[in-house]
Amino acid sequence: MPTKTTTPLRRSAACLIGLLSALALAGCAVLDSAAGSRPRKPVYQNERFQADETFSRLFDASLDETCEAARRALLSQGYVISQAGGGLVNGSKRFQPEGEVHVEISFNIVCVPDGRGEQLSTAYVSAQQDRYVLKKNPNSTSIGVSAIGSISMPLSSTQDSLVKVASETIPAGEFYDRFFALMQRLVLEQNADRTAAAAATASR
Repeated sequence: MPTKTTTPLRRSAACLIGLLSALALAGCAVLDSAAGSRPRKPVYQNERFQADETFSRLFDASLDETCEAARRALLSQGYVISQAGGGLVNGSKRFQPEGEVHVEISFNIVCVPDGRGEQLSTAYVSAQQDRYVLKKNPNSTSIGVSAIGSISMPLSSTQDSLVKVASETIPAGEFYDRFFALMQRLVLEQNADRTAAAAATASR
């Protein structure tokens, strides 16, 4: 039976086909890598500074009355006030949406007089959301052995700690609209109380 042989021409064609296939695969890998390493849009470019995305609201009240309404609004929702006075109000509240996930929302409110007579004020409000996860750190202890000295052995006890994994400012939207609506209701209540007190004083 005759033995099958491969001519030099066939060998060259097979090598050329193999080389072209390898180059095609390498080109695809380069394109995929380039697409994956394409720079992302910088965060600051999302800052449009448009008037419809406002973190402020004008109130028919003095500076102190506006900040007091903000303080009461936070207190009514379970926020802990860390600062209140001088046109500033800071408060925070903690949540646990999942077993080992904790979230904290912090409010920063600045009240500024607006208009003549200081009977109008603008409240600037921004809220920050911080996300934490529970990290377990196993404890270890040293046991003394006279022959070999001291050795460390891990025990079953652990020391838990919260680690911040994300932080962002809550964007303008319905979240702030609800807060401003509550502030407005409290401002109206304060104005009504002040008017009633003035009427009672005048009638004496």
